[in-house]
Amino acid sequence: MNRLFWRFALLVLLAVALGSCVIYFTFSRLFGDPLEHIARDQAAGQIFLLQQYVDQAPADEWLPRLNKVREVSDVTLELQPLAAVLAALPAAQRAPLLQGAVVMDVGGKAFYRRVDATGARYAGCEDDVIHAQSLPIDIAQALRMEAIRFAVIALCLLLPLGWWTRAHGRSLAALSRMADDFGQGDLTARAQVSSASSIAPLAARINDMAERIASLLEARKHLLLSVSHELRTPIARLEFGLELLAARHAEGQPDLRRRVDAMGADVEELKTLVNELLGLMQLDHAQALPRQPFAVAPLLQACLAALPRQVDAGIAADLGEVRGDPRLLARAVGNLLGNAAKYAVARIALSAARDGDALRIVIEDDGPGIPAGQREQVFAPFYRLAREQDHATAGHGLGLAIAARAVALHGGAIAIDDSPLGGARFTIYIRA
Repeated sequence: MNRLFWRFALLVLLAVALGSCVIYFTFSRLFGDPLEHIARDQAAGQIFLLQQYVDQAPADEWLPRLNKVREVSDVTLELQPLAAVLAALPAAQRAPLLQGAVVMDVGGKAFYRRVDATGARYAGCEDDVIHAQSLPIDIAQALRMEAIRFAVIALCLLLPLGWWTRAHGRSLAALSRMADDFGQGDLTARAQVSSASSIAPLAARINDMAERIASLLEARKHLLLSVSHELRTPIARLEFGLELLAARHAEGQPDLRRRVDAMGADVEELKTLVNELLGLMQLDHAQALPRQPFAVAPLLQACLAALPRQVDAGIAADLGEVRGDPRLLARAVGNLLGNAAKYAVARIALSAARDGDALRIVIEDDGPGIPAGQREQVFAPFYRLAREQDHATAGHGLGLAIAARAVALHGGAIAIDDSPLGGARFTIYIRA
């Protein structure tokens, strides 16, 4: 936190100093030197006395009045030749002097002013300049005031900055501790950051990422357990079949061919399961799809043609195209159609239409449906409803998981509700 504060403090001080310099040079460029204005204000009394007392005297009284001012004032008033003064002044001040203006010499605490451009006050006065010296000009006081103003502004900026960096440092420390704990294997570690903190959105995203990683690791754990359980059954049947095959072969039993065919079916079941597992794991590890446009209507027609059952189809003519992987989307639709075919009593329906800028594909059946409390769980790998019909049907509970993942990779989602036909209705939403 200290390092963060001092870095910000240094930047703030540099920014205030730079801003002060920019303001000074800008004002000098537009309105003249601010220090000269301060000096002119401090010498305003002497300038007023010269203009309102000495200059207002008649021609024969001008010099006596000037001498009276010399006697009573601490300011030194001298008459100098115009040519000498012009040679000593910077080029930018020569023209104002010739025009009769008061020209300030801030460093010398003095000012110059031409006596008269016409020579009316006394003979030869057009060639003389009044040089007022020892004026009560104190630029150091003005600089001290500017320094105090600079310090007050810096303090007003640094106090809230110190408070902010203290809170910000605590949030960063909490985030760092969470990263350390999570990296050491504590998958329940989360960043405890106030919602008012400036890094609260970052902490929320990191917490979401940690939740996702923890869920994936937990899912892998359950997946391994489920895979071992699911593979054990067909393997046990194969082992048992092999033992029977060996025994009956020794006895010369006639049903040897039937047993061999059954074992072949078990092998196919294993192959199907392994292929589905590989497909699911590939989808889980996929981060993006090759995006290519493809027509939706022909894809849906091909999915219907591949299903060995009659389906009531209602495919709109204006479906157009979507960008993504047609093979994956076809697999998702095919899995949902296959799921409907397992449970449908007599009817399966598929409809597709445009809903604004989204594509909506609906697949429904007249089967037993899915209970409302289990509609999110059916997309988990190997999940089956606890009813006899589900265990009697073929499959391993991977089809819906693959479909959900394939649709998610297209930026869409699958919703489940009750169908007017009496069974379940799966709705795919994909933003085109």
